[in-house]
Amino acid sequence: MSRTLAVAVLSVIAATSAWAQRDFSKVEIKTTELVDRIYMLEGAGGNMGLSVGDDGAFLIDDQFAPLSEKIIAAIAAVTDKPVEFVLNTHYHGDHTGGNEEFGKAGAHIVAHDNVRKRLMSGDAPAAPDALPVITFSDTTTFYWNGHEIHVFHPKHAHTDGDAIVIFRDINVVHMGDVMFSGLYPYIDVDGGGDLNGYIAALEAVAVQIDDQTKIIPGHGPLSSKADLEASIAMLKDVRRRIQALIDDGLDEDGVVAADPLADLNEQWAWRFIDGERMARSAFRSLTAE
Repeated sequence: MSRTLAVAVLSVIAATSAWAQRDFSKVEIKTTELVDRIYMLEGAGGNMGLSVGDDGAFLIDDQFAPLSEKIIAAIAAVTDKPVEFVLNTHYHGDHTGGNEEFGKAGAHIVAHDNVRKRLMSGDAPAAPDALPVITFSDTTTFYWNGHEIHVFHPKHAHTDGDAIVIFRDINVVHMGDVMFSGLYPYIDVDGGGDLNGYIAALEAVAVQIDDQTKIIPGHGPLSSKADLEASIAMLKDVRRRIQALIDDGLDEDGVVAADPLADLNEQWAWRFIDGERMARSAFRSLTAE
């Protein structure tokens, strides 16, 4: 691993660790009803989606493990039914940390094939109760609580195991981390992510929705098609700028030194993905073999 690559990887790991080590005792779960019995839940980490009804609760993502009790309480405030399914949109801990608690309680955890593989690998593999018990490769559909819940896998976007969830009959979409609304995204190149694939995934959703669609992004506020299109335009601009410097023969440090995203940073940079990290991940993605 090159020094620049190591620095980029370690910086993201450090940011993620700092996030995971925050004081969760101060986190409150905010519940917003989007349409009848469909909710967006916010706390720390990735935004969650929730469907409740006679069939039982269907939860999309479950944030960090220390928040499980609070998430369970927030769900209990809107339904007396148990959580029957937890769908993970990818493998990162701010979206899967509650798996073990929900799995022990009897929820069926569902995810893309690669999510289970990644949760089982590494120096600290997930506990058996935290692993998906149902996996899929391309698409799957739930007919639950009176809704058609279509799930599809965009190849090589944020990671290699992403899932986007579309409630087709009520015009609600959960993007997972294939959308960081109003923010530079984290493209997990080491986890199979890819800038071109990320843009393609956003475009694939854009043609399926309209101006009334409510979008739950992985991070950021409740969003609309206009917000999604703004992210597409920004990422295409980032790609164009970084590719031009690559074509000029610059290496990763040279691209960063050129500061190609300076005028975009005020609007899109945030505490975990600043202009340098966005430039490095774009460079690594565009030059990957």
